[in-house]
Amino acid sequence: MNRLLYGDCLTVMREHLKAGSVDLIYLDPPFNSERQYNSIYKDETGRPLPEQIDAFNDTWELTVKAEQEVRYMPVLMREKGLDDATVELWKLWLHALRDTRPRLLAYLTYMTLRLLEMRTVLKPTGSIYLHCDPYASHYLKVLMDAIFGHENFGNEIIWHYRRWSGASKHFQRMHDVILRYCASKHAIFNVQYQPYADESYIEDTVRGVVDGKLVRLKDESGNPIKREKPNKGVPMHDTWHDINFLAPTAKERTGYKTQKPRALLERIIKASSNEGDVVLDPFAGCATTLEAAHFLNRQWIGIDIAFHAVNRVIHNRLKDRCGLVEGKDYVVDGVPLTLEAARDLWQRDTYHFQHWAVEQIDGFVTSRRTGDGGIDGRLFFYMPGRSSFDADLESMVIEVKGGKHVTIKVLRELRAVLEGDTALMAGLIVMEPLSAAQERNFNRYMAEVGSLDVHGVAYPRMQILTVEDILDGKRFATPNVAAGRRDPQPRLPSAG
Repeated sequence: MNRLLYGDCLTVMREHLKAGSVDLIYLDPPFNSERQYNSIYKDETGRPLPEQIDAFNDTWELTVKAEQEVRYMPVLMREKGLDDATVELWKLWLHALRDTRPRLLAYLTYMTLRLLEMRTVLKPTGSIYLHCDPYASHYLKVLMDAIFGHENFGNEIIWHYRRWSGASKHFQRMHDVILRYCASKHAIFNVQYQPYADESYIEDTVRGVVDGKLVRLKDESGNPIKREKPNKGVPMHDTWHDINFLAPTAKERTGYKTQKPRALLERIIKASSNEGDVVLDPFAGCATTLEAAHFLNRQWIGIDIAFHAVNRVIHNRLKDRCGLVEGKDYVVDGVPLTLEAARDLWQRDTYHFQHWAVEQIDGFVTSRRTGDGGIDGRLFFYMPGRSSFDADLESMVIEVKGGKHVTIKVLRELRAVLEGDTALMAGLIVMEPLSAAQERNFNRYMAEVGSLDVHGVAYPRMQILTVEDILDGKRFATPNVAAGRRDPQPRLPSAG
């Protein structure tokens, strides 16, 4: 059955996909172009947000966690069967890029970890198409050569498109790169054709050898004998200029700035898979791959780390555009529905748990990633009565604690964050239910911070929700939340 999986594709592929189970992989991952995209959030809230989720933010930092992954990479490469030359190449990159281009090193580490898993889940007859832009395509090609083998390189496809662009100091950048690699020499490939450039070539004259010379044969009346060429056209080349870039007003648009046209994915799927085959998109985003696979009678697996993206995929594309029914035509997996499942997620992937918890309460995960403490997300809300459109979107800072022992110290630290931030409110999400004594002490402390008065309604500036509260549908008490849904009865903490 088709599957939509919520989580980091690295974890999902390791834990949910079997080795050699996928026929075709297409990925359009975040690029290392140091740009930030929050168009999906703008669509949800009506305006851009100050901070973006990691999944839609392709600015990379060489964090402590990334440094650990960089250092562990040679070990992982050997475990995955890569040769010593590749390991030495990685070490050279490590030393060359750590101080000069640390963000690029972080990005390449991120991609290498995931490409290694993609090689594992790909069938011997499978292919992978990596969609990238000129900023990092040359680095990624070296990685693909190392991971999939330079002998399995198929094509560097140039997708050339036209779009409006203002004046620049450079030639206008009007193409993306798609790197095609095969798992082996047995990979599926269905030749695609493009129309003849000149219709006069649809018919051709028949040639033959007469008196040792190659001549055009003629009939009894002296007219050239013609042979009709196949009408399917000529084999397609590796420069695709017949598929247009999606205009901002295109009906196909779903709110993603980097959305690709369905025709592009249909061509790839037709070329490197057959009906009934499994197509994987590990960065499913707006689900163009899944929609194209569905209408071409392929099975599909989509993975995305953002709950907002998964929710949009389900409603806008799978249900409305494809007519698919959850449970019948596809399953959604990886979204905790019980406290036990949430605990399991916390133990397996702390960051993924934080993403889930923040987005479940209509919040947005910040781009500041911290293992403990700090801001894990923000919940945005409208303040009525303000004159400036840009100023009436306020926020609640969110911190998530998945451990069993949460003390009053956590609230003190969160209060310090609130007092040093522009946010008007602060919310704490905890895994375990609070004891009666804890709840009294916590509420008493939070009451000291005061309330936010909005037209006579007092909203506590500091609040707590447990995971059980969230699973029961309870939400933080705030003014109108800037998100796609809102629980009508938020939880109002007491001061008793």
